[in-house]
Amino acid sequence: MNISIEKNKGTSESLDDRLKKLASHCQKFKGAITRRSLFQLISTLCLFIASVTGMIATYENHYWISALLIIPTGGLVIRLFIFQHDCGHQSFFKTRKWNDRVGRFLSIFTFTPYGYWREAHNTHHANSGNLSKRGIGDIDTLTVREYLARTWSGKLAYRIYRHPILLLVIGGPVMILILQRFPIGQPSPFRKIWKSMMALNLAICIVYGTVIYFTGFEFILFAYLPVICVSAWIGGWLFFIQHQFENTVWDYKENWNFNKSAVLGSSYFVLPKVFQWFSGNIGLHHLHHMCGVIPNYRLQECHDTAPHMPEIREIRFWQSLKCIRLTLWDEDLSRLVDFSHLRTLKAA
Repeated sequence: MNISIEKNKGTSESLDDRLKKLASHCQKFKGAITRRSLFQLISTLCLFIASVTGMIATYENHYWISALLIIPTGGLVIRLFIFQHDCGHQSFFKTRKWNDRVGRFLSIFTFTPYGYWREAHNTHHANSGNLSKRGIGDIDTLTVREYLARTWSGKLAYRIYRHPILLLVIGGPVMILILQRFPIGQPSPFRKIWKSMMALNLAICIVYGTVIYFTGFEFILFAYLPVICVSAWIGGWLFFIQHQFENTVWDYKENWNFNKSAVLGSSYFVLPKVFQWFSGNIGLHHLHHMCGVIPNYRLQECHDTAPHMPEIREIRFWQSLKCIRLTLWDEDLSRLVDFSHLRTLKAA
């Protein structure tokens, strides 16, 4: 369905035309450049191994050094996850065989089953911003009407689920360390994901069991487990802010438009260069959703040369913190609101 016409000053181009032009531009940057992918992979793995080795070497006698290495090591896990993510989109290498092989290998460090994530995340891309197809690969978000139609216990459950401490502080590590270990209770079909999860569980037992054998269980508990928690917190926050902001875009299927939802329903999270490196340019999420097969290392170039679109949702770090309170989609206002908005409705 065509998007309603919105015009810039001094131009006759509609929003729909500008989105199509951006989509055409993004197509120029799709596809892997093998040498760049290999350089990213090898250099990041070397840094990760060096950092973990430093933690092992200093853990017993100089724990403070190990503690200082927790955050940068967690950042490197995020970067490795972005490579795994690109493999799931078939954009890190030229062939499906090597994307899948490397994606499964990296899952040992990210604790995220490759096949499971690929299925859920591709579903998320295909339906992002579609109110008629929520529930797989995204954060559960109710409309105001849906929330008001719930029983008091249903409302309480949703409030607990959307509380920042549960959703972002507790939820991230629980999802990575526990929920992704079991195929039962997942939104994806059991038969599609059980092999992915069980194969990774076996690999984790072998790899980290070996580490425990040589370093002791305390190293995993007090040094490496915090690394995974840090990566879960950072990754969870990045995933949250990519779509959970006030002027995002949601529509039911009869009005839903892929290009509009991809670009206007996804944020451009502006980060300092060092954080952009650790996060593999995922802050350029509007371009990633417009064309998921752009490798992470081409997103910045795509952005720098893209046609101007003033509608792009640019968010900076301090602005992003205000999004924590947003919990419900108001269909009448076409924006995310917080729970206090319900008092305004009652007063009206």
